[in-house]
Amino acid sequence: MMSLNRRILFSATGVLLVFIVGIALALDRAFYDSARLGVQDRMLARLLMLMGDAEVDDDGELEMPTNLLDTEFSRPNANTYAFIVNHTEKVVWQSTSALNKKLPELQLLDKGSKDFSQIVIRGESFFLYRFGVAWTTETGSYPLTFNVITDTALFDAQIERYREDLWGWLSVMAVLLLVTQMLVLRWGLQPMRQVSIELSAIESGKQENVVGNYPSELKLLTDSINSLINHERRQQKRYRNALADLAHSLKTPLAILHNAATVRQSKPEEKTVREQIERMDNIIQYQLRRAATAGSSPGMRPVYLYPVADRIVKTVRKAHHAKNPEITIAIDKTISLRIDEGDLMELLGNLIDNAFKWCDQRIVLSAERHQKQIVIQVKDDGPGIPQHEIARILERGVRADQSIPGHGIGLAIVKDIIQVYGGDLSIEQNLPRGACITIYLDAK
Repeated sequence: MMSLNRRILFSATGVLLVFIVGIALALDRAFYDSARLGVQDRMLARLLMLMGDAEVDDDGELEMPTNLLDTEFSRPNANTYAFIVNHTEKVVWQSTSALNKKLPELQLLDKGSKDFSQIVIRGESFFLYRFGVAWTTETGSYPLTFNVITDTALFDAQIERYREDLWGWLSVMAVLLLVTQMLVLRWGLQPMRQVSIELSAIESGKQENVVGNYPSELKLLTDSINSLINHERRQQKRYRNALADLAHSLKTPLAILHNAATVRQSKPEEKTVREQIERMDNIIQYQLRRAATAGSSPGMRPVYLYPVADRIVKTVRKAHHAKNPEITIAIDKTISLRIDEGDLMELLGNLIDNAFKWCDQRIVLSAERHQKQIVIQVKDDGPGIPQHEIARILERGVRADQSIPGHGIGLAIVKDIIQVYGGDLSIEQNLPRGACITIYLDAK
């Protein structure tokens, strides 16, 4: 999903662009209408000046002076020209500037009627203003229609320059507004980014709580996160302490029962009781260790693998002092795992203890990075694990009382720990002899 910053930025940018385009179109239309109205007013003024020059005699004949008030009409090839139409829809006068120019369709307007329009003559665009009058003399009334025509070149150039300036300035303003908007959004969303950074630090184990000072809108969220983290830690601590107390409480009664059952070993019933007590002890140990597995949590710190493995090897070597196998630890000292240290010691301790029990002369403990995983291997040169037992231990749901003969509950605990952390376990034969147990854990 798109980030919150991008969603807000894209949304605001879209609204800004729509607003700017709408403003540009509105201003363009307003200027176009204003410029067109200005042309209309100027043409009307020329019409009125032309009407001021006109005279009609008693016979209804139109008389126009040689020198007109509007000198534009007297210049040949000028962009503006005029002509007058009488009641028979014939041109009775046209300006000098109208020479060699095609006139539009002739039309006689009623008295006082006006008509302003844009027409096309020979593929060129022109503005046309018509004004209808009824010239009254002593002998009668004579209708005339005054026409003024001007090309749209100046008008089009004016509109084009305005549009260039308009879009140029609006583009500059849009860029400035976008930059300002990005800076404002960056400043406004800074607390959100800081919360994300702190949560990443908590997840990687670099800090334990959200410690920043945040606005009131985020304060409730950060306080809730801290409360949840602290509650989870207290709950886990109480849970593990309760399990430890339970383990201590069960050890003494089981020890008493075991001693009582071993006083007289001749009776079959007593042997059966002792076996069942040992089985109960194994099951209780397995379930307690399984329940005590911490699992992955957001505030878990990385644990370096080599120091833990070296410490376990030294401890197990003392426990199996009768054996002195050659042990190779091939682990890069920079490899670390996001795993509870107690879970890691339980996991490696069981594997190394089993390797000590069954090896003849050599044990190899190795770990390496492979893409996004840490691959840990424990190899020994003992008799190995039968193939049918390998298949059974890798089945889902195998219980502690169904553990591999000779391996106690160790592999069952290892498998449960790996499953809690979303890893995988494989067991193979270590050629030419022995077992090779491989663990795959995410390199977070």
